[in-house]
Amino acid sequence: MIARKLAPLLILFALVIMSCSSNKEAGGGGNIGSRQFGKTPAGETVELYTLKNAKGAEADISTYGGVIVSLKVPDRSGAPGDIVLGFDDFDGYLKPPPYFGAIIGRYGNRIAHGKFRLDGVDYTLAKNDGENSLHGGKRGFDKVVWKATGGSALTLTYVSKDGEEGYPGSLSTTVTYTLTDNNELRIDYRATTDKDTVVNLTNHSYFNLAGQGEGDILAHQVTIHADRFTPVDKGLIPTGELRGVEGTPFDFRQPHSIGERINSGDEQLSIAKGYDHNWVLNRSGDGLLPAAKVTEPKSGRVMEVLTTEPGLQFYTGNFLDGTIRGKGGKVYGPRAAFCMETQHFPDSPNQPSFPSVVLKPGSEYRTTTVYRFSTDASR
Repeated sequence: MIARKLAPLLILFALVIMSCSSNKEAGGGGNIGSRQFGKTPAGETVELYTLKNAKGAEADISTYGGVIVSLKVPDRSGAPGDIVLGFDDFDGYLKPPPYFGAIIGRYGNRIAHGKFRLDGVDYTLAKNDGENSLHGGKRGFDKVVWKATGGSALTLTYVSKDGEEGYPGSLSTTVTYTLTDNNELRIDYRATTDKDTVVNLTNHSYFNLAGQGEGDILAHQVTIHADRFTPVDKGLIPTGELRGVEGTPFDFRQPHSIGERINSGDEQLSIAKGYDHNWVLNRSGDGLLPAAKVTEPKSGRVMEVLTTEPGLQFYTGNFLDGTIRGKGGKVYGPRAAFCMETQHFPDSPNQPSFPSVVLKPGSEYRTTTVYRFSTDASR
């Protein structure tokens, strides 16, 4: 009985040790401080951790939802600027979505009709996006307080109990943020379970490389290393087709500005009110590979996305409507930012032809994503 009760704690301890080990290999800057950010309505204390590197980059990360509250990187002149949308104070994050900067889980993106079948058992989830379940449900990983451990990186841990938000199995999760001296924000995700379950973790940062609140992102130049994408129905659920991008506005194999074709009248763009789709990344092997690149002409900032995941959700802030005031009182209007959520495909639990998202006891969920920042000095 005692051994059974201690097992989840031992698993969690092992995950923390492995994450710390992987961060030493990643070359973290090792400069971390913290302060109190606020309290939840339940009275839980929320901390804000600041990661700094030797090149002047800086990231503020909250223990509430693992939110990337601020991410400052230099422009071509060397001046740092905050490139993620968010709020100055904690209370802003207690309001309804759009999930600014948060860890998304247990399942990032949509699950059709809020249900799936696993091992012959039907599981019912909260419908918080029309008829569908989105981003883990009503109280997903973005709305819980994670336990933090500092060091050369910030390691966050959370145990999601069996049945939480309708998902099976007790899931022990570790997410580690490392800010390297190469101006890379590395995110390592790890999880284990005591029962068969489904897992799909990601981060939901909204980026504007010109600076948060500095207008729309339509001039940003985007490259996505993908020959195919997953078209969606009117509920933004994949149809199951893996459609070729050639000859469509979804072809970003060569750089295109976001605004170049976003209002082209394409049926898929009309359904989503812009880009809000999953790209099937061109992969060879299981390692960390380039997924996308974004360049902002005015500031010269460049962001490269590398991941071990098979998919990338590219979203262009279509549902931002100017009603949100963010950091510094900036108004976040339509297409004020873009997201690049590395992931398994949406609705994979109901799509047997998609890569599996099933995690079994004795196995470990392991995935890594790197956001690498540099500048283009050509202008």
